[in-house]
Amino acid sequence: MAEGGNCSNTGVGNGVCNENSSETPSTEEQWRGCAMEEIYRGMNEFELDHVPAVRPSDSHTVLYHCPIHEPDNVPPRPLRAHHKWDATHVRLPCSSKSQYPVTAADGSSTIEARWEMIEKALLQPITNSKELQAAILSYNTKYEGQWNFRSLHRLFEDDLDESESRVFFEDLLPRIIRLALRLPELVQAPIPLLKQGQNHSVTLSQQQISCLLANAFLCTFPRRNTMKKRSEYSAFPDINFNRLFQSSGKSVIEKIKCICHYFRRVCPTERDSSNVPTGVVTFTRRSLEPKELPNWAECKAPLGVTPLHITSDGTIEDQGFGLLQVDFANKYLGGGVLGGGCVQEEIRFVICPELLLSKLFTECLRPTEALLMVGTERFSDYSGYAGTFEWAGNHEDSIPRDSSRRRQTHIVAIDALHFMQSQHQYREDLIKRELNKAYVGFQHTLSTPAPGVASGNWGCGAFGGDPRLKALLQLMVCTVTQRPLVYFTFGDAELRDEVHRMHTFLLERNVCVKDLWNLLTSYQSQNMPGNELYNFIYGCISNTLKRSPKTKLVSPKSKNKLSFLTNWLKPKQLSTTATRRTNLSEDIFASTSESEVEANVEATAITISSTSTTDCPPVEKEEEEAAKQNVAQLTTVDLTNQSQSNDSIVNLLNSEESVLDELESTEIQITGSNNNTSTENSNITASTAKPTGARQRSLLEMLDQCYTTKSSNGPATKRICLNKTSNPNSTTPTKQQ
Repeated sequence: MAEGGNCSNTGVGNGVCNENSSETPSTEEQWRGCAMEEIYRGMNEFELDHVPAVRPSDSHTVLYHCPIHEPDNVPPRPLRAHHKWDATHVRLPCSSKSQYPVTAADGSSTIEARWEMIEKALLQPITNSKELQAAILSYNTKYEGQWNFRSLHRLFEDDLDESESRVFFEDLLPRIIRLALRLPELVQAPIPLLKQGQNHSVTLSQQQISCLLANAFLCTFPRRNTMKKRSEYSAFPDINFNRLFQSSGKSVIEKIKCICHYFRRVCPTERDSSNVPTGVVTFTRRSLEPKELPNWAECKAPLGVTPLHITSDGTIEDQGFGLLQVDFANKYLGGGVLGGGCVQEEIRFVICPELLLSKLFTECLRPTEALLMVGTERFSDYSGYAGTFEWAGNHEDSIPRDSSRRRQTHIVAIDALHFMQSQHQYREDLIKRELNKAYVGFQHTLSTPAPGVASGNWGCGAFGGDPRLKALLQLMVCTVTQRPLVYFTFGDAELRDEVHRMHTFLLERNVCVKDLWNLLTSYQSQNMPGNELYNFIYGCISNTLKRSPKTKLVSPKSKNKLSFLTNWLKPKQLSTTATRRTNLSEDIFASTSESEVEANVEATAITISSTSTTDCPPVEKEEEEAAKQNVAQLTTVDLTNQSQSNDSIVNLLNSEESVLDELESTEIQITGSNNNTSTENSNITASTAKPTGARQRSLLEMLDQCYTTKSSNGPATKRICLNKTSNPNSTTPTKQQ
């Protein structure tokens, strides 16, 4: 069974919501975050590119003649090549190498061509489900005592009325059989297996896909029925429909209805082939090496840059137009779609049956692998979920096609881990595994902005994942891959609001990917229940910010007028350190002792002046020039000339009075001990003496001299400073101001 969360089949609201606003949309709107216009980057839903056009290459097998020269209403012409019967290609039932042992009535055994057996069995009249089962078992004799198509019998004997059953066996089943028997004509080239560790694509026409699925419906594929671990296809999903026909449950009947409706749409009649689909579909296996994966502990991308639209209404397939739509997959593609499963992945596979073909050639996914499926068409509507799932009639797919004739529907299958114990999902190695899995699915090599991702409670539901954790993990991956995220909570308004509040919180505090990684990987050691994850994150970030030196952003004007004080208060060697610290992404979760906090206080003022332009707008030129003039006036007064009067110094200080007044009003908050800060300032004062010779004095020395001249009763440190600066023989070294 594939995993998934509860789904509804309703629409989604539309409008604009300020990401940072505390106001919630009106009751008619079931979404939070940014509007869909921002998700689409202000473009048409299908304007952004997802993948390149179809071109045959060593890494891309195309089973029809490319480029396509046929008119749009004609299917592409099949490519002709030598068939291969080996371990790297699909073993087709029509191959001359496909043979089957047959036991005669006298007990003798012979080997016959399996395709001839299939043709002989299916061309006989079949009027009911029991005769259909007998025909299928005639070329699968090993399973005569094992296969019992109970659900198929129930559908035609109990669920459908007599007229509907008669239409199936008199009209639709013969069309399915004719389509299946055209396999040698429609598939004339070998189909490669998408095996583990490969990066390879396979593109087929919709007509070829329908032919292959007709063979799967009739259980013709050889070597694909055994479940033994050492069998050739033990690492591949099942493809023949025998398990679906014999599974039990109401949803199984409804899934068979979806499949039959698909064949009703795509199988031509004897006289009319206008209903044959003419598009193509691409299946791409992605596999990344460990060196190609991000280092999550060092990623400095801020989470707030990722646009998030989160809604409790709608579904991925109904509202995810033009986005990369996530299939909450099983590592064996399709999960329980050909069995009793009926959650997110299984439902998507039966309403878009062309997805089922991935089960024919896709080996089970490894932890750093994903499958991208482009161009599939939707044929059915549905209602309900799991046990309440029902086929709801025909669906006309209006999604436009790209230049290669593919529907612009892009589905990526990524399999989450199945957690038998909920607490295991918070382990660091398993968090990393889920991040890497999503990264393989979301990563791209586009030179243009990448389309957004339509996802939801991936790995939750039957797989036991925490949707609050999975939402954060997908947000981290979308941040790294620079994709917007549309998140569907499938009717869970509480989850919608919690995730939105968390995203806003992370945005406002400029939390980056590595910060969130550090928090998530430390959560398990706290021995807290899973539902406390968000409270843990809120508490850690809030407490860390309280312990860290606080710097309140100031206006560009104040920053320029503060620059002279920055140079005056702190030794120049500290400015290099402060600038380096601000160039790095501050790790607000690193442990910091009280002494470290105090030691960092003296770099805070310089940090303010070094704030990046992303925090504050550029300074106007005239304001910048005025600030430079203020600094120049302070730094060109030569106090070594004792003839300069103290009144001149006082006048000079008065000229800076307005600057100091603005300085006092900037509300710069610096945490730390007042006593320690005073001590630091005293130490700076004591170190301001320089060797003899003409030099320029700092503002602090000017204040010292002015103060001591007017009163001899000042503090001892002032008098010492004055004595040192007026002593021509002083050799006390001083840090450059």
